[in-house]
Amino acid sequence: MKTAADSPTIRSAPLRVPAFRRFVLANLISVTGSAMAPLALAYSVIEQGGGAGALGVVLAMNTVPTVAFLLIGGVLADRMSRSRILFLGNLLAAAAQGALAATVATGHATTTSIALCGFASGTAVAFTRPAAQGAVGQIIPAEHLQQANALLRLPSNAVKVLGPVVGGLVVATAGPAWALAWDALTFAVAALLLRGLRLDAPPTAHSALDDLRAGWRGFWSRTWLWTYTAAGTVLVAAWLAGFQLLGPLVAAEGYGGARDWGLVQAAFASGLLVGTLVCLRWKPYRLLTVAVLASSVLAVPLFALGWGLPLPFVLSAALLAGIGLDVAIVAWTTAFQHHVPQAEQGRMSAFNSVGELLAIPLGYLITALASGVWDNRTILVGCAGLVVVAAVLNLCVRDVYRVNRPADGT
Repeated sequence: MKTAADSPTIRSAPLRVPAFRRFVLANLISVTGSAMAPLALAYSVIEQGGGAGALGVVLAMNTVPTVAFLLIGGVLADRMSRSRILFLGNLLAAAAQGALAATVATGHATTTSIALCGFASGTAVAFTRPAAQGAVGQIIPAEHLQQANALLRLPSNAVKVLGPVVGGLVVATAGPAWALAWDALTFAVAALLLRGLRLDAPPTAHSALDDLRAGWRGFWSRTWLWTYTAAGTVLVAAWLAGFQLLGPLVAAEGYGGARDWGLVQAAFASGLLVGTLVCLRWKPYRLLTVAVLASSVLAVPLFALGWGLPLPFVLSAALLAGIGLDVAIVAWTTAFQHHVPQAEQGRMSAFNSVGELLAIPLGYLITALASGVWDNRTILVGCAGLVVVAAVLNLCVRDVYRVNRPADGT
């Protein structure tokens, strides 16, 4: 397989590689639209008379196809040109968001039409996520992978700080259709940029079903990979249930409501940005160990909210959690790229991502069941405990300590 790493001109910083600059620019442009989309989607449902039930249907229709088609997307990412998959996936997302913007703008949007557009967008994610995971290793050589991963996250984390605010202003002043139209445009521009990568398709001599079976065997044979996925599923479920679902409720009960919760969210987003900057400088040897330890910091704001600590402590905890999460993501991604062969990265990424996506309904289900027995603060402390337990059990796996940076220090 021909990759950009074969060229003698790229033994330098990732941003000096034209293909990587194109990849980063596509990611930056796309994320400016994606940061506004959730708010615009919610108000599109509200404007056509839908309530919590209708919004739940729309969100489910966006998630279900991603879970359903993710393994297929992983197989194709190891059989086809990843740049072509990224191009077509972003084009599909652009068409879906463009159609949604048009129906909202003309007043013809219904729960069904919004859900169908969400289904198309979720399908696109199922194919672009595994392809994007494997594409970085084709563009950048091993010695620059961590820096490349951090640079990819830098613009998206920066946009997360301001994107929701800008999106709120656009929706409030111009309406959700304009925010959705911008999202569609950013997907289209990203598609054109990604098409220019022209990454070669991996050679394959087996059927897609054989590749899927081989992928599962490869996933299961790597103990560090499936145990990290299992622990991550628990961790993500606890985090979503605690921070995203119960956090606003606890803020309304014991803090200053939406104002203080906005500050907490801003602190967390700022932490993500700081974490990215840390990863641009720090290159730990024990990559997977660092990923596990750093992700355990997500328990801190859950404990702070559950124990009713003063707001400054909660803000500090949210900032620390953001730093830890971004360090964990970059360390994990770098470990994955170093220890999974290029030809398998699409499928391995898909299996790993399925666990993360299943955590979404799992976390909400746990919260719904627990809310009938305990109060919100008690559940928050319980979620924090689950994060810690998942990390500790993961650290008991010997293979975790063997997934390190290569001996040459790249």
